[in-house]
Formats: sequence, structure tokens, C-alpha cells
Amino acid sequence: MTKKRIAIDMDDVMAATGRKILKTYNHIIGTAFTEEHFENKSYFEIFEEKNYHKIREEVFKPGFFRDVEVMADAIEVVQKLHEKYEVFIVSAATEFPNSLKDKKDWLEEHFPFISWRNIVLCGDKSIVAADYMIDDHEKNLKTFKGKTLMFSAIHNQKVEGYQRFKSWKEIEAFFDNE
Repeated sequence: MTKKRIAIDMDDVMAATGRKILKTYNHIIGTAFTEEHFENKSYFEIFEEKNYHKIREEVFKPGFFRDVEVMADAIEVVQKLHEKYEVFIVSAATEFPNSLKDKKDWLEEHFPFISWRNIVLCGDKSIVAADYMIDDHEKNLKTFKGKTLMFSAIHNQKVEGYQRFKSWKEIEAFFDNE
């Protein structure tokens, strides 16, 4: 009997990348936004587009992705899923070339039970074949052929049409019932 396969995104799903981008934005622009400011709003209702290029420059720098905070309960729940499912970590990392080593090192530190064979750093996730995909971006979910699970993030608050999860405990409960 083969295990079902889960494709799990990194940024804003396993790693609190949006939180780091928010802190970086606040530091560079001199604002004091919190995650609560984004509730039921689109990204650029809060961030000024004219300033966002300054933050993107930071994201392209080596080391930006290396020290991102792990999402609450992600390690424990992913480990539990790993025991019952074939888990692949799938990140569209090639957009940020310096992130490749950062992300690999970050995964080795925080998720050492995930084999390097189960880490997919790509550009376009439409190539991914799995039974489930946990992701925060509609562009990745809309081309996916399996069951889609949208992880809630500050940038996707107004996206509709997907089963939404706000925490890893909610993800755990979903898979406990599958």
C-alpha cells in the first residue's frame, strides 16, 4: 500500500516569512504595522506599492531566508504527517536564487527528519504531483490537481474559493479526519 503524498510550501506555511517581511518593511519605512492590520485586507491596502521594491531588495540578499522563524506547531505536525504520509517540501525558491542554500540549511536545522530527496526547490509548482498541497499562494493552488489547503497569510486575506487553515493545529485536525 503506497502512502498518500502531501506537498507542503515553506514561506508563510512552515516559515513565518511574511512576519520577517513585515518587520523589514517597518524597519526600513519607519512604520509600525502588525499582522492584525492585514485582517480582511489585501496586501497593498496596507503596504504602499511605491515602497515595496525596497523590501524586495532585502529578500534577494543572501541570508534573508536563513533565520526566518518557524511557524507555531509546524515541526510537530509535519513530523506527525511524515509518519503517515509521503511528505515533500516544495518551494518556488528559484525566484530568489540566494534563498536556495538558506532554505536547504533552514530545513536541515528545523526539519531534519525530511530527507533531501523530499525537498523540491523549483520555480513553477504546476509540475508538482501529490494528493494534497498546503500553500499560501492561489497561483500554486489553482493549477494543482489534488486537494488544496490554503494556509492563511497576511497577503492572501481576500482570496476565496479554497479551504483555509489558520494554524498547524487546524491542519493536524484536518488530516486526523482524512
